Amino acid sequence: MTEILAVAVITVLAVIAPGADFAMVVRNSYLHGRRTGVLAATGVAAGVLVHVTYTMLGVGLLIASSTFLFTIIKLVGAAYLVYIGVRTFRARGEVEVDLETRSDLTPLQALRSGFLTNVLNPKTTLFVVSTFAQVVSPGTPVYRQVGYGLFMSLAHLLWFGVVAVFFSHDRMRTLMLRGQKILNKVIGSVLAGLGISLAFAPSH
Repeated sequence: MTEILAVAVITVLAVIAPGADFAMVVRNSYLHGRRTGVLAATGVAAGVLVHVTYTMLGVGLLIASSTFLFTIIKLVGAAYLVYIGVRTFRARGEVEVDLETRSDLTPLQALRSGFLTNVLNPKTTLFVVSTFAQVVSPGTPVYRQVGYGLFMSLAHLLWFGVVAVFFSHDRMRTLMLRGQKILNKVIGSVLAGLGISLAFAPSH
């Protein structure tokens, strides 16, 4: 499996799996409409870039300073992928969202809600770090690493933009929730399988 394919598959599956970002965008879209949901999605995508920046710096230092520590991080990252794969597979597909408390959001507040939800989410930290640990090697050019980070951010923007559109309409929202239950099984199986295969793959 090439670096690019690994990043693409892991990113897409991890983004689609429901979490804090999903619940927040669902709530904003349901209560305040499509525009507010899309702005929240934009904030999420911006938050991902923060995680990517410090991860690139940290992984780069690990590669340069200690091959042993980098290998440990790589194995922990693979184990995390297996863990979230199993958790996703077992999820019921129901998203817990607070739809009782309604307060008007300005465009800036909607953007900020998405940004803070993502930046303060430790699961996003683990996702970005584990993904980079699997695919980045001493020979990976910096421009390619930047490309991986931009792809992760764009994937979040596109997916949560779709979520905002669906959850701002009753009929589309019902359709998406039904499909989520099936998606969880598929996503969980593939993520767990990827984690296992990457753990046993030879180092670069």
